[in-house]
Amino acid sequence: MTSEELIEKLNEVQKNKCETQTLELKAAASGCPKRLYDTLSSFSNQNDGGIIIFGVDENNDYAECGVYDSQDIQKKINEQCLQMEPPVRPLLTVTEKDGKMFVSAEIPGIDLTERPCFYQGQGRLKGSFIRVGDSDEHMTEYEIYSFEAFRKKYQDDIRQIPEVSFSVIDKSLLAHYIEALKDQKEQLKYLPDNTLYELMSITRDGQLTMSSIMLFCRYPQAYFPQLCITAVVLPNDEIGQPGEAGERFTDNQRIEGNIPDMLEQAIAFVRKNMRTKTVIRKETGKREDQTDYPIVAIREAVINALVHRDYSIHTAGMPIQILIYPNRIEIRNPGGIYGRIKVDQLGKIQPDTRNPVIATALEVLKITENRYSGIPTIRQAISEYNLPEPIFTDERGSFCVTFTKQDPSTLTNVEEVPSVGTVKTEADFLEFLKTPRSRKEIADYWGVGTIPYAMTTYVKPLIEKGLVTMTIPETPRSRNQKYVRNPHTIAAN
Repeated sequence: MTSEELIEKLNEVQKNKCETQTLELKAAASGCPKRLYDTLSSFSNQNDGGIIIFGVDENNDYAECGVYDSQDIQKKINEQCLQMEPPVRPLLTVTEKDGKMFVSAEIPGIDLTERPCFYQGQGRLKGSFIRVGDSDEHMTEYEIYSFEAFRKKYQDDIRQIPEVSFSVIDKSLLAHYIEALKDQKEQLKYLPDNTLYELMSITRDGQLTMSSIMLFCRYPQAYFPQLCITAVVLPNDEIGQPGEAGERFTDNQRIEGNIPDMLEQAIAFVRKNMRTKTVIRKETGKREDQTDYPIVAIREAVINALVHRDYSIHTAGMPIQILIYPNRIEIRNPGGIYGRIKVDQLGKIQPDTRNPVIATALEVLKITENRYSGIPTIRQAISEYNLPEPIFTDERGSFCVTFTKQDPSTLTNVEEVPSVGTVKTEADFLEFLKTPRSRKEIADYWGVGTIPYAMTTYVKPLIEKGLVTMTIPETPRSRNQKYVRNPHTIAAN
C-alpha cells in the first residue's frame, strides 16, 4: 500500500478500534515483536492474506505509539518471514503520522498447493495457524491433512480396506451396477467382471475400496460405525435448549446402510417431520400441497453430503448430521469445501471433486446427475417455495447447508388454506380436547410431525385465550402434562 493508504488504515483503526480477519495490530514501541510466526502463518493460509500494522497498542485503547525504529523493524520482520516454510514475502510500507513512524507488512495468501505455511522452528504440525476472526489458532491435524490431500490428489474414496472381505458385498447390488455400467458405456461391454472391478476401483490389487463398501455393502457401519447420518428434531431454535417437558429432541434416528439406503431413509425422516399445508398460488389460482421445505432441495443437500463428505481416516468418527429446528433445517457433513472453490462460487463454476469414484458410480446408478447441478437445483426449488435463500457455510473442516422457514406474513403470492379432507376448526379442536390429550396426541390430530410446532401453532393461542388449560399447571414441562378444554370458559361462551 502507499503511505497515504497506510494513514487511512490508521484512521480506520481509531474509528473501529478492533482487529479483523485480515488485520493484526502490534505496538512495537520498544522493539520488534519476537513472535510473528502465528500471524504470518494464518494470513498466508487464507486467500485474502492480511495486513500487520506496527505502531498501534491494542492493549492501550489502540493508542498510536509508533515504532521504535522503522529501519530496524523492517529488517527483523523480514528475518522472521524467512523462518517460515514456504518463506513469506511481505510488502512493507513506512509512513509518518503526528511525528511518529508506522510500518505495515502486507502478507499475501499463498497458493493452495503450497499450504499450510508454517514456522520452521515448530514444524508443520505445531507451526501451522489459521485465522479465526481476530485471533490466530493452531490448525488441526485434519486441516493440515486437507491441504496435503488436495496437493497430492489423494483419493480417500478408493483407499484399500484390507480388513474387509469380498463376502460382505451384496452380489445383487454389485451385479446391478455392473449391468448398468455395461449398458451405458460401450467400451466396457465385453470386459470380464473381474477386470471391471479393478478398472472402476471396486477393488484395487484385489482388495475392496472404501467406495465399494459404501455403495455395495448392506451395512458398512459394521466396519465404520460413524459413517452414517444422525438425524434429530430439536424442540427449540437453539441446540441444547430443552422443550416444555425437558426433552432434548422430539425425534431421533441413526440412519445407517449404504449410500443409496441412507439417502432414502434421510428423506423419509425429514418428510415425516415436516408439516404439509395446502396453498393457493395467487398468480395462477392453482391449489397444491406444500411441505415446509421442498423435498427436491432436501434430497440434493443430502446427496451432496454423502458424495462430498470426507472419507479419510481423519473423519471416520464423524457422522453427517441433519438437525431439524422449528425455524430451520441444517445438513452438515465432515470435510469443508474441497479445492479452490469458494462459498460464493458454489453452483457457478465447476468444482474439484473430492470423491470422483463415488460420484461417478451414483451417476451410473442414476441417483445423481454428476453435472454440478445440485446447488442450482437447491436454489431453484427454494425460490419456487418462496423461502429465504439457502445458506452455505464452510466451517473449519465441515460444510453446512441451512434452509430457513418463511415468515408467513412476508408471503405475497400464496395463500395458505386448510388441506382438502382435513378441514378442522377451532371448535373441532376444542371438542377433541374434551378428553385430556398429550402433546403427541395433539400433533397427530393436526397431522404434523413436529410437536413444538403443533404446540406453538394450535395450543398456545388457546391457552392465552383461556380456552384450554394444562392438567398439571404447576409443572408446565412435566412429561405427563396433558391439555384439556376449559369447561367454564366454554360454558360462558
